[in-house]
Amino acid sequence: MSIERIGIVGGGIIGLALARWITVNRPGARVTVLEKEDAVARHQTGHNSGVVHAGLYYRPGSLKATLCRRGTSLLRDYCAARGLPFEQVGKVLVAQDGEDSARLDDIERRAEANGVPGVTRLGPEGVREVEPHVRGVAGLHSPTTAVTDFVAVAEALADDVRRAGGKVVLGAPVIALRQDTDTAEVLTGDPRGERVRRSFDSVIICGGLHSDRLARMAGAAEDPRIVPFRGQYHELAPGSRYLVRGLVYPVPDPRYPFLGVHLTRHVHGEVMAGPNAILATAREGYRLRDVLPRDFADTLSSPGFWRLARRHWTMGAREMAVSASTTVFARQARRLVPAVTAADLRPAPAGVRAQALTRKGELLDDFAIDTHGRVACVRNAPSPAATSSLAIAEHLGEKVLFGST
Repeated sequence: MSIERIGIVGGGIIGLALARWITVNRPGARVTVLEKEDAVARHQTGHNSGVVHAGLYYRPGSLKATLCRRGTSLLRDYCAARGLPFEQVGKVLVAQDGEDSARLDDIERRAEANGVPGVTRLGPEGVREVEPHVRGVAGLHSPTTAVTDFVAVAEALADDVRRAGGKVVLGAPVIALRQDTDTAEVLTGDPRGERVRRSFDSVIICGGLHSDRLARMAGAAEDPRIVPFRGQYHELAPGSRYLVRGLVYPVPDPRYPFLGVHLTRHVHGEVMAGPNAILATAREGYRLRDVLPRDFADTLSSPGFWRLARRHWTMGAREMAVSASTTVFARQARRLVPAVTAADLRPAPAGVRAQALTRKGELLDDFAIDTHGRVACVRNAPSPAATSSLAIAEHLGEKVLFGST
């Protein structure tokens, strides 16, 4: 099959990276990105920590591990070529006790298997040399972990697509999607309230928070569903930014699906604390008061959600307490940086993570992509998806979109 007309649903960093990959590697193809908002990178791309992950945690051989390592290299080179910020500020994982230290052993093995360069095990003094205001019994230092501005990256990718003759159509929410033996047809709205019908040879859904709904339009299975988790951030006051040089993380607890409060220095100088993770009552619920009955009903009607909640209700209660109180939030940050107080924290914009959940109550850990006729669906792309975006695009292009041509 000769693929000439390609539609991409979603103007986040993955959709835009794929569009650029197509314009570079298949210059004869006509690519159109359909984005429902009035600008690109409005959701997960524009509400994350800005961290370019080195690949410490991920299971060797998984898509996350492979595409994170490849994506880091591609992203570094792209930022250099386009004059975008990319700063290797380094990350230290901080162990608070012997149990944490034992977990560092496994992470160190994974980092070595994944080819992460320069990773070093630290004792208490070594932790203080890297981060003078951090305290812990041990640490793991990744000097090549970096930060960037993912919104600026996404905007540059969109510019590349347009300059190469592709289209990035804003204000075009997908209303319906159907396919037959010859075409995939997408019906969108527009800002004037009119409907526009577009035909493609192939469609790739990179819909993030709405990826499961879009996949169902294409005839894909209902499982897995997207469950939105809201992550609250705080920012260190300017006078307290000296407390953190780079990135300071706790050691992940494998019993729980989320990391917990950590501290990250951004390319523009801010130091963010967070995020925690609580269930969002809207898929784009960036504020606690944001409630969308349809979205919340979707979550509550999922058998998998209730199975997940039964297993992790204590963690959920703790995360709600952290989100509700700056004092409790500061207490979590003090486990890493003892000098942080509630007075050092300022409220910052929250993010919402699109997490795929199975009927069995299992959070999908790896990236997940499936194909239904002429439609390919990115069903799960949590962190490190932004880091991996250029490599995910390469994978989609070479293995999914053009793999049989």
